[in-house]
Amino acid sequence: MDKLRQIVDEKVRPALRAHGGDIELIELTADGSLKVRLTGACATCPGAQQTLADVVAAALHEAAPEVREIVPVFQADEDLIRQALAILRKGRDGRGD
Repeated sequence: MDKLRQIVDEKVRPALRAHGGDIELIELTADGSLKVRLTGACATCPGAQQTLADVVAAALHEAAPEVREIVPVFQADEDLIRQALAILRKGRDGRGD
């Protein structure tokens, strides 16, 4: 993971931060799958899948061929969850409270 962190720090993170985002390395599995989480603006960007392919996967596959695939991990933000619950409650009881 140290090698992967270095690659991300040098090649990936600057590109993501230029757009208000970042990346978190979560886990490298025994089969070579690297779990990552995009954060900041990248977490909700419609182009996140393209970013994973063009920026993250390209840099990591080139420098660390042991990484077989990049697996995104998505985490809903608390405000988004509250908004979704309010919508669901409104539909259920007509109040939204």
